[in-house]
Order: sequence, then C-alpha cells, then structure tokens
Amino acid sequence: MPEAIAGRALVTRRAVIDIVRRVTLGSYGVVGFAGSWLDRLFGGLERRPGGMRISLRDGKLGISLRLRVAHGVPIAEVARQVDASIRYAIRSALGKEVDRLSIRVARVETHPASAPPRREHHPTPGPSDLADSGTDVA
Repeated sequence: MPEAIAGRALVTRRAVIDIVRRVTLGSYGVVGFAGSWLDRLFGGLERRPGGMRISLRDGKLGISLRLRVAHGVPIAEVARQVDASIRYAIRSALGKEVDRLSIRVARVETHPASAPPRREHHPTPGPSDLADSGTDVA
C-alpha cells in the first residue's frame, strides 16, 4: 500500500461560513440568522451573516449561531437538525470535526396568514326582482 502523501490543506474562514450558512438556511424551520445591528454591521465587513460567529484557533473549530425559527415547528428538533447537519457537512467537506457548536434560538417568527378573499356582496332577491325578471316561479 502506498504511503500517505505528506501535505497540509488550509481551510479559510470564508469556506466554513459558506458551508454553515448553506446548511443552516436549508434546514427545516429556520427562517434566518438573528443578529443585533452591530453584529450585522461587523458581519457585513467579514462577509458573514449577523448571528453567526466562526472561530478557528489552535486548530479548533468553534461555531456560534443565533437563529430565527418559524412559529409552529418543534424548536428543539430544529436545533438538533441544524447541529447534525452542520457537523456532517463540515466533516464531509473539510474532513474536520466541529469542536464547539452553540445554537441559540433568538426569535420565533410568525407571519400573519393572508386575508381570506373578500366575498362579493350580492343582495338577496326580493319578490319584485323575481316578478320583473319574467321567469316563472312556482
């Protein structure tokens, strides 16, 4: 069997951000990320969504998320699904394990249902309307 080729692969913070964003927003029940205005500002400078923090220190990968979740979905199940999906995606794409993953649900979003269509008002026909129509009514 041939020996393994020595080498090193570097993973950028941007690659991790792209993977985490794609997996998180693709998870059932997740509406988006929830960050403060300051977090969104700094996130824009770092090209990451507000509500997501990634740390790559000493070879350890830490991820912290603040999410907005849709109303009516089981929140604990959504968090478990996001956790499992992120760990799997990082492991399969980068060959690296996530050392710390923190998921906080900051908001539950409710979207009011659209108003039902208006019913057109049709006045009920009176006896004179039937007589004026020329139709035989028994």
